[in-house]
Amino acid sequence: MPPVDLVVTDLDGTLWHTDDHLPGPVLDAWAELERRGVPILVATGRRLASTRDPLARVGLTPPAVVLNGALGVDLATGERFHRAPFPTAEALAVYDAFTSVGLSPVVYVDHPRYDVFLGPAPDTNPGHVEQLGDTAGTAPEPEDGGDGLRAVVATEAVLGFSLIGIPFSAAEAAHAAIADRAAPHLDRSIDHPGLASFTVAPRGQSKWDGVLSYCARHGLDPDRVLALGDGPNDVELLSSAAVRLVPAVAHPSALALATEVIPPATDGGWAAVLDHVA
Repeated sequence: MPPVDLVVTDLDGTLWHTDDHLPGPVLDAWAELERRGVPILVATGRRLASTRDPLARVGLTPPAVVLNGALGVDLATGERFHRAPFPTAEALAVYDAFTSVGLSPVVYVDHPRYDVFLGPAPDTNPGHVEQLGDTAGTAPEPEDGGDGLRAVVATEAVLGFSLIGIPFSAAEAAHAAIADRAAPHLDRSIDHPGLASFTVAPRGQSKWDGVLSYCARHGLDPDRVLALGDGPNDVELLSSAAVRLVPAVAHPSALALATEVIPPATDGGWAAVLDHVA
C-alpha cells in the first residue's frame, strides 16, 4: 500500500449520491481518517455555498477546492488558499459564446456577497435558480440599456459559468461554441435526471491546481495523494493521484483511471478509503 499524505474527494456521485443523505459508514470513515491524522480536502465542481452548507449540516468544515479548481477555501475560517479567475478577455469571450447560441449563463464570482450573478432571464433550470437563493445577485441594468450581465463579467473576478438541468441539445450547442475558448464540462445532472449539467472553467484549469496549492501551503507531498472521483471533471485529479478510487457507476473516463473500483455512493462506497490509508 503506497503511503498517503492527503485524501482528496469529489462530492456528488462520490462522497454522497444526494447531499441530503450521507451514510453513517461514510461519516464514520471520515472521522477515522481524522483520528489517524490524515487530512481530507474536498474538490468539487460546486460553488462555495453549496459545498459549505450540506457539509456543515453533518458537522464537517474541511478545506475545499470549488468550481473545478477556481477557488480554494478553508470552510472553517473562510481563508483562501487558491484563487484562479478567468482573465477578463477570456471571460468575455466565453460569455459572448453563450449569447451567440441564445443562452444566458450563471456567472460564478469571488464576491463578498454573492456566489453568482444572473441575467434577467437565466437559461439554467428554474430549480437551480431556486437552489441559488440569496447567494445569487441580479446583474444591474446599465443606464445605456446594455447587457448588465456582460458588464458583471467585465468587472468581477469570474471563476466560472454554468447551466444546470438543461436539455442536452442546449448544452451541446454551448459546448460547441465555447470549446475553443475555455474548458467546458458536459455531464449528466444528478439533481435533474435526464438533463445536462454544463460548466465552464478556464483553459488548463482543473481540481488538481487547487490540490497543488493546498499541498504547497501545508507542506504535503503531491505524489502521495489518494483521490476519489466519478466524473469527467475528475480526470485530471485522478490521473495525477497515486491512488485512485472510483465508484462503480462513474463516468467511463473516470473508471478508466481507477486503481480500484469501489461501491457506488448509494451504497456508501466511499468508506472503502480506509482500506488504502495506513
